[in-house]
Amino acid sequence: MTWHSGRRAEGKNILVTGANAGIGYFTAEQLAANGATVVLGCRDTTKGDLAVRAIRARVPDARLRCVRLDLSDLSALSVTVGALDVDSLDAIVLNAGILLSGPDRRMSAHGHELMFATNHLGHFALVAHLAPLLAATANSRVITVGSFAARSERLDLGDLQSEHDYRPKRTYGRSKLAQMLFGFELDRRLRAHAADIASIVVHPGGALDSLTPSRPPLFVRTTAQRLRGLPAGVALHGKHAAAATIVRAVLDSEIDGGQLWGPRVFGLRGQPHRETPHAHMTDHDTAAELWAASAALAGVDPFVRPSAPTRQ
Repeated sequence: MTWHSGRRAEGKNILVTGANAGIGYFTAEQLAANGATVVLGCRDTTKGDLAVRAIRARVPDARLRCVRLDLSDLSALSVTVGALDVDSLDAIVLNAGILLSGPDRRMSAHGHELMFATNHLGHFALVAHLAPLLAATANSRVITVGSFAARSERLDLGDLQSEHDYRPKRTYGRSKLAQMLFGFELDRRLRAHAADIASIVVHPGGALDSLTPSRPPLFVRTTAQRLRGLPAGVALHGKHAAAATIVRAVLDSEIDGGQLWGPRVFGLRGQPHRETPHAHMTDHDTAAELWAASAALAGVDPFVRPSAPTRQ
């Protein structure tokens, strides 16, 4: 399952974070198939180059570039933005994320809990650095990729980085909730500034490798994996299908800022459709406090000139 726009996306510059694997890869592939120039933001550029090869094997005329992007390294983000070497940016897909399973709390180079730093804080800072490019492009978009896991979580504003109570799955869910709160709050602030930028929030549902087609040399699904995954296909889908919701949010001009989109069937699989966000995902007070905390930690704000990041 993919989503193709009625009008191809030639001339559009789109940055996809975490584009060397999983949903990010298929988002880049489908955007390239629609004619966009896609910049793959990847922490590991060797894997990024493999992703470029895999896309070109299926989309021979794809316009692609790979830049190094480590969202946990706040001090390097301005270098990444400079490496984009573009005068305009039609969309950024805030997709990159990590899910750690070990019991030990891990830290970024700047002293931030690693999942919070990568999934939320780095994206917050990246949007701040990209704000001039987005503002220079008519009808530009910020697409924030949240998670179904955020539905059952609530932020602890007094322990945003799980210093006092670290549980990997919960910390991951909260980091994705922080992303979604940011996406909705960004839309409110853009509207208040009458900016020509839309902030749209999406989630991919339940996406499994066993339901995802091979993309050698990047990913090869074995026959055994495919067969084991067949029963799960009743309720879940592959990462190629999950990417369709993101691609539609990027390219469908009828989707407005402030909306939430996800898969149609129980929010887990199926065609993209508009959803009503849960109240805790759009709470104004929580989002405002999160925004202030994120700006202080990152040293940047999408509406304020950047300064140096702080350490904690």
